[in-house]
Amino acid sequence: MSGRKYFGTDGIRGTANTDPMTAEIALKLGMAAGHYFKRGDHRHTVVIGKDTRLSGYMIEPALTAGFVAVGMDVALLGPISTPAVAKLTRSLRADLGVMISASHNPYQDNGIKLFGPDGYKLSDEVELTLEALMDNGLEDMRVSPSRLGKVRRIDDASGRYIESAKQAFPRGRRLDGLKVVIDCANGAAYRSAPQVLWELGAEVIKVGVSPDGMNINKDCGSLYTQLLRETVLLHGADIGIALDGDADRLVLCDEKGVVIDGDQVLGLIGKSWKDQGLLKGGAVVATVMSNMGLESFLKAEGLALERTAVGDRYVVERMREAGFNLGGEQSGHIVLGDHATTGDGLVAALQVLGEMVLRDCPASKLLRVFEPYPQLLKNVRLRDKSQADQLLDDAQVKQAVLDCEAAFAGKGRILLRKSGTEPLVRVMAEGEDKALVEKAVATIVAAIETAAAHEG
Repeated sequence: MSGRKYFGTDGIRGTANTDPMTAEIALKLGMAAGHYFKRGDHRHTVVIGKDTRLSGYMIEPALTAGFVAVGMDVALLGPISTPAVAKLTRSLRADLGVMISASHNPYQDNGIKLFGPDGYKLSDEVELTLEALMDNGLEDMRVSPSRLGKVRRIDDASGRYIESAKQAFPRGRRLDGLKVVIDCANGAAYRSAPQVLWELGAEVIKVGVSPDGMNINKDCGSLYTQLLRETVLLHGADIGIALDGDADRLVLCDEKGVVIDGDQVLGLIGKSWKDQGLLKGGAVVATVMSNMGLESFLKAEGLALERTAVGDRYVVERMREAGFNLGGEQSGHIVLGDHATTGDGLVAALQVLGEMVLRDCPASKLLRVFEPYPQLLKNVRLRDKSQADQLLDDAQVKQAVLDCEAAFAGKGRILLRKSGTEPLVRVMAEGEDKALVEKAVATIVAAIETAAAHEG
């Protein structure tokens, strides 16, 4: 990702009204992306969705002005989830889709994610091209007054997505008799997610559905599960579902208040789809962060686990390259290739609920697909981001990793990676022996800290 000025691992993101998340940069991006995706003589259209952040009122009109200035029509979707934007980009035959959201971040942050006409996130190459256009030659992109774009609002955008999500629920099943808690993080799916569950027959207890522009992800949603767990236990619910601010990820909670991560969901859906003959390619795609317990479980089922770099876009890239239809992240991004082009927390939850109905067993039993290996992650804070590469290449750090890997004797693994946004090196170890895992992390953290001190 080196050499990038605006784009990070998932679009452009930052504190609202400060560089790069300003109205000026949004305007430039609208012009550059609108110019790039205008191909052919037809009227070109971009669809724009957003979550519930206050700063969306600043970013949305700035982007709109940029697109209009280069002759692209704009269809405003209003508050709607990221997967809904990806889906509507395709179904409306738009040339481009835009989601204004900083996902699970607090309200002070915002971001811009772009989707091509196929509904998939843009490649690194296209993002770099857009950056170059933003900084060079925007004047030449402006169209004459008669060719300016037009703006309209799509009033039934949410309804279109609701019907699409319901179609992803296993045919012939209903949620009658199930009591479901849904925490929408005061975010993009605060209306649509509870509506889908209710229309499919569930008794719905909803929280995190009162956005005020500043409470998105605040003490609720997929990163803060205490509210979900407490609500499930208080109401005696069968299951809890927590989405994040833009609803592209989920975390589940069983009837006992135990939180379930994305690895268990991947294991459950992977086996179910394999048994039904629906799983393509004999593999599930996940990232380097997914637990070895998932890998062992899938292997026992005759399936492979393909690992990618951290980030749902890399999971999707691998799925598309090899023709796989199931992938995701431990953090809760679940990509169901037959139903969506990106992570969709609600649609993934519906697959789980479908299994609950089919098997007629409690969530606590259904969602304990495998026993996770002990896993420990620690962050080492550095003086600045530039230190990370040198420390990861340090001879003493490398030797510490080799020694710890030897101690695991093939029954564990170590992962070192630098943060994309902060001056941190992340040290992760997992294995069958918890004591060895803890010792490995402590040893490597100490080696990194020593190397950093010498360098300083």
